[in-house]
Amino acid sequence: MSLAHTTRVAIVGGGFTGLSVAYELAKQGIAVTVLEAEQEIGGLAAAFEVGGEKLDRFYHHWFTNDVEVMRLIDELGLNHKVAINPTNTGVYYANHFFKLSTPWDLLNFTPLAFTDRIRLGLLALRARRVDDWMALEHKTAAEWLKELGGERVYRVVWEPLLKGKFGPVADEISAVWFWNKLKLRGGSRGKGGEERLAYFKGGFVALAEALAARVRELGGRIETGAAVTAIRPDGALWRVDTANGTVTADQVIATTALPLVAGMVRDWAPADYVARLERIHYLANVCLVLELDRSLSDTYWLNVNDPSFPFVGVIEHTNFEKPETYGGRHIVYLSKYLPHTDALYRMDADAVLDFALPYLQQMFPKLERGWIQRHHVWKARWSQPVVEKRYSSLIPPVAGPLPGFHLCSMAQIYPEDRGTNYAVREGRKLGRELAERLG
Repeated sequence: MSLAHTTRVAIVGGGFTGLSVAYELAKQGIAVTVLEAEQEIGGLAAAFEVGGEKLDRFYHHWFTNDVEVMRLIDELGLNHKVAINPTNTGVYYANHFFKLSTPWDLLNFTPLAFTDRIRLGLLALRARRVDDWMALEHKTAAEWLKELGGERVYRVVWEPLLKGKFGPVADEISAVWFWNKLKLRGGSRGKGGEERLAYFKGGFVALAEALAARVRELGGRIETGAAVTAIRPDGALWRVDTANGTVTADQVIATTALPLVAGMVRDWAPADYVARLERIHYLANVCLVLELDRSLSDTYWLNVNDPSFPFVGVIEHTNFEKPETYGGRHIVYLSKYLPHTDALYRMDADAVLDFALPYLQQMFPKLERGWIQRHHVWKARWSQPVVEKRYSSLIPPVAGPLPGFHLCSMAQIYPEDRGTNYAVREGRKLGRELAERLG
């Protein structure tokens, strides 16, 4: 079936950013078409089915101070689908488990001397008081964290997390990236200091589908399985080529990973512009999802501060959302950020499980392979932009090199890190600005 048609605005990418732009435009009666390469919308929020319920391929939650996504949910009349719960956060260090959900847990974190525990607590408070994040741009996260908490706190707590998240590029990560993480987590707490997180019933894809449904109700068009091969100017218009036909538009918004956009515009865009799109590097992600017949622990989010363990964390989702939601299955995510050239990224699901299981059994000695009822592996090539020092100077502007071409990608979210809340914020902002300009 041919996709060839004419619209006012063509949006490349059907994740939360693209859908949020389309929502704002469609509200103003502006004809809009969203082109998504995959067969499902949602981008990194795509899901699969467990026990008759949709489950996120990659674990997701919101912080309670993620106001943009909460505002969208309110507009869509879906507040009843949001669950906000206290969560148990822990650390695995030197073959022991430690809780780190409340200030009291911090004071009992014995891998650090008492004075270092105080430094760790003060570090979080000092980080939240930073107003001028630009003052941190010239420092790496490692440099800044050592300044705030000392060498021992860095080696025990922060260095394993940085290396687990960013692997070979951990030493390049900006202090701004880490500052924002500390600020977000510190602002998502209850009265007793416990961390509180939010989840959307039916998975984050349910919110994406509800948003897409609203776009369609407002007259917008959303096409899946519509991979864009090229974006090119044609006089005062833009032509967006797909395998199933060309969409002609007055305006184009590209929301996909910047190197992918570079490939779409290479034939006409200036060489320095293309180089800028390709300058920002991305890590891939491999996520192993286990369906177990029993629980591993009572911890929701377990940070692994052990350099020998190949995954950055063990997230037991059903310590947040009840296992009854998934037919009684206990859901565990193991996440690994890595270069896309890494051998693990090329493994199939069975090989990834074979690789991961001995490490998991070392952590949980009672775990038997028979507990695992099913396993799944999901991969994302463009998962995490590498936020380096002076990242603000690397980010390309929203306005492209020719009028009518716009960028709105997760790599441009800064000083915050990528996330649903900011994808919604930036998408709606651009959508409102463009709607006003188009009248």
